[in-house]
Amino acid sequence: MNEPMIDILAEPDHLGIPRWQAVTPPGLVAGVAGLRPVMAFEHDLPLLAAQPGAAELSLYVEPQWRRRGIGSRLLAAVSAHAAGQRLIVEVAAGSAGEGFCVRNDFQRTGSRCHDLLTYCDVHHAWLGELVDVDHVGYRLRHWTGDLSDATRIEELLQRPSRPGEAVVSAAEADGDLVAYALAAVGALPQRRARQYGPAVLAGHRGRRLGLWVNAALIQRLREVHPHVEEIEARTAEDDSGTLALHRHLGFRRLGRTLLYELALP
Repeated sequence: MNEPMIDILAEPDHLGIPRWQAVTPPGLVAGVAGLRPVMAFEHDLPLLAAQPGAAELSLYVEPQWRRRGIGSRLLAAVSAHAAGQRLIVEVAAGSAGEGFCVRNDFQRTGSRCHDLLTYCDVHHAWLGELVDVDHVGYRLRHWTGDLSDATRIEELLQRPSRPGEAVVSAAEADGDLVAYALAAVGALPQRRARQYGPAVLAGHRGRRLGLWVNAALIQRLREVHPHVEEIEARTAEDDSGTLALHRHLGFRRLGRTLLYELALP
């Protein structure tokens, strides 16, 4: 099938998230692309606002439809919509996605380690002791709800807590957020949560606050979402402190991904 016979169609925005499909006769979807706002807690920007003019790109082409220019056409549709922005994409090292990024002039900006914790390996009494340790001058709080359009942890904590996909455990000092860890779960029957952080504000490091909020998150997440059996954490590969903290809590190495960016004219 020739490339012109494949249509690139924009889908109706859902919650402000634009999406595109590559549709082949007789209506099969050969590939998809989407954009969503960059969330600070997902891209190593702890306690800061999301970078202006940045969006996270997701793009996938079915294996049997690759090498036909579909990915490039989907990227062109995204680029026309997001002119002047920076696209951020995360791909597995050595994957077809990485090759696509290199061919389309994306610049590599970092790499991440993926670690996995399974609840069957958690020593719950020991975890409780970590949570119960008193940190003078700091207060531990929890929040649950939906991420929706929030880009900063402070925005989430200002909302009333209610049932939802996300759980936050945070440390505050004098009413200010100084550390947090966040986890988000997918729809049932998914049993793996995604963890972001822990992150600690610079002036409050060295006081084991990261360990405190992460242990509290692991404990709280299972209380709120008892179907969750494992937690996957993504950490910058050069963040030796957080990687060591994860090992201390029982996370094991799962894999590695690369971050790429493309500045659109």
